[in-house]
Amino acid sequence: MTLKTRNAIVTGSTSGIGLAIARGLAAEGANVVINGFGDADAIEKERSGIEKDFGVKAIYSSADGTKPEEVRGMVKTAEADLGSVDILVNNAGIQHVDPIENFPIELWDKIIALNLSAAFHAIAAAIPGMKSRKWGRIISTASAHSKVASPFKSAYVSAKHGIDGLTKTAALELATFGVTVNCISPGYVWTPLVEKQIPDTMKARNLTREQVINDVLLTAQPTKEFVTVDQVAALALFLCSDAASQITGANISIDGGWTAE
Repeated sequence: MTLKTRNAIVTGSTSGIGLAIARGLAAEGANVVINGFGDADAIEKERSGIEKDFGVKAIYSSADGTKPEEVRGMVKTAEADLGSVDILVNNAGIQHVDPIENFPIELWDKIIALNLSAAFHAIAAAIPGMKSRKWGRIISTASAHSKVASPFKSAYVSAKHGIDGLTKTAALELATFGVTVNCISPGYVWTPLVEKQIPDTMKARNLTREQVINDVLLTAQPTKEFVTVDQVAALALFLCSDAASQITGANISIDGGWTAE
């Protein structure tokens, strides 16, 4: 597979899953726009590293996913700077845990805005160009929580279920334009963010590291193994390939059996 004529946007890609996807796309020759928050020097290191490692153009966008005009503007800027947006990966997301009756309204609004509405705005902005070129790949990072719920995660679960519905709707609308729309639903993925949570959980619950991993984090995953960012990236790359041209409207699990039915 080669993506040498393609240009991609990956939101939430300054680390973790998004960065792995961005680097995977660049390794196949695609120019990429990375997006997200973090330390400016660290972000620049990743951006320049993509260009150096893969010989492609890499651009950083600081667009705030909770602000519709910035999301849509990011797509327009990418089209102007790169010539097109052929691949859109909606990956940015945040989480908060609280009972529904205590869930802060501002955090509900922020999670819905970033985890769901940002994908809508990016897709809406990218569709005209993809339609005109008769080719496009839209991929959103959903979650096992797009298929099943967990307590105390009302906003996240609602947003991820919404991503599933948005994916299906967009897939039907774009089915005759050479544009596929799919979402990937990982279970627990081993990222620096997850790793940093382990010591605090050990202390709070008086558990060993192994107990936190197996009895807290991986309790829902039958394989008792984390998904890796490279595995998620590999699936995203496959969905960008010609071999996946008839896969659209799909919600593909990569969760160690969590949602097996």
